[in-house]
Amino acid sequence: MVKATINGIPVEAPEGTTILVAAKKAQVKIPTLCVHPDLTASAACGICVVKVKGMNKMVRSCCTPLEEGMNIVTHDPDIVETRRTVLELILSAHPNDCLKCGRNQNCELQTLVADFGIREEVFDKAVRNLPIDKSTGAVVLEPSKCIKCGRCVEACQDMQNVWALSFLERGINTRISPAGDITLNQSPCVKCGQCAAHCPTGAIFEQDDTMKMWQILQDPELYCVVQIAPAVRVAIGEGFGYPLGTNLTKKLYTVLRRLGFRAVFDTNFGADVTIMEEAAEFIGRLLHSKGPLPLITTCCPSWVDYMEKFYTDMIVHFSSVKSPHEISGILSKKNFSLKKNIDRKKTSMS
Repeated sequence: MVKATINGIPVEAPEGTTILVAAKKAQVKIPTLCVHPDLTASAACGICVVKVKGMNKMVRSCCTPLEEGMNIVTHDPDIVETRRTVLELILSAHPNDCLKCGRNQNCELQTLVADFGIREEVFDKAVRNLPIDKSTGAVVLEPSKCIKCGRCVEACQDMQNVWALSFLERGINTRISPAGDITLNQSPCVKCGQCAAHCPTGAIFEQDDTMKMWQILQDPELYCVVQIAPAVRVAIGEGFGYPLGTNLTKKLYTVLRRLGFRAVFDTNFGADVTIMEEAAEFIGRLLHSKGPLPLITTCCPSWVDYMEKFYTDMIVHFSSVKSPHEISGILSKKNFSLKKNIDRKKTSMS
């Protein structure tokens, strides 16, 4: 164990623990932008700087290990001013369109700027006019909002082993892009969404079809139905301040009906159909030689995309069964429309 002092507070941590982690254990908050619990600290942003007695420069707490006898200061006028300057420099190369951004009110940069009370632009604007990439129809890449933290690159390359994203060019011209400067849809991207989940700003976010949904709901000629994936009933509560894991199935059903959906379906039913169909297909292959073994599920589009791009020799083992979402959609369009005597063309599934 290593013993040190942070802001006068004695701390003790295992050898190799960073100053940032040790400070958190001592309930001392050091601001960060490039750090994420899933990833290795890259020390890219420089906001987590602290002072260590005996050193003639500030160090980045996210990558500096705690050492025996260290006397650390995490907040003083010099440190706060340095962090403010870093944020002001980031803002000078960042667009001012928070109200139109998909991460508005859920942006780590926006939160830090508010925490530091930054209300004026100190440096001249140097926002690059880089094209927005919507080619996948699932993930939107807006490189002008990138703060070069590297979180998306590590998530894509090291976590997912997809290697669809990388940094191009150098210095002030560094930008995020698929390798080869191609579109995301042309890259190995499998639309898993991990880059968007780890991006601290609006540089990468999920395709937003909210306005399209509202237009459909307001069309009196359409019979709008919706399906809920199993994870949504629990995950949605996080956005409304509920404790992690809170099941909001009943509230979610009520909200969707009040929004204007005429019927609410559960993707669980589609999953049950998927299991039965895949089981029947497996029996056919095992007992009647109707295909090679093993049988690989195709219920996840991203999984299928990954296998098709990285393991083409396994395509012959794919199941022919659609995903639970597609099955639920087809059954709603066909069977439910028939039961309700509704024109299938006027049934809209979300």
